[in-house]
Amino acid sequence: MAKPRVKVPKTAKAGEIIKIKTLIAHKMETGNRKNKKTGKLIPRKIIQDFQAKFNGKEVFRANLHPGISANPYLAFHAKVDKSGEFEFTWTEDTGKKWSAKKSITVG
Repeated sequence: MAKPRVKVPKTAKAGEIIKIKTLIAHKMETGNRKNKKTGKLIPRKIIQDFQAKFNGKEVFRANLHPGISANPYLAFHAKVDKSGEFEFTWTEDTGKKWSAKKSITVG
């Protein structure tokens, strides 16, 4: 169901602040809607946590709530001093996780 997409520049200068864009395809079911056939509430199932690490160190984190729309898009900035790898993790309130990695070369 969920498919993460990440956009990180391939290169940067040492000390540069870069923009990172992320998007994950996810329905983000709030738990407030009813099934039209049964009348029962559809269980809540949202991405509740997003974490970004650079070379193993957390650089950004967001806690998401049911008010966030489907397919949550997050953009943020990070300062890079050396080459390395970004790791992104999305965690659903059911405990299911998705991740993506992107490398950047700093010169």
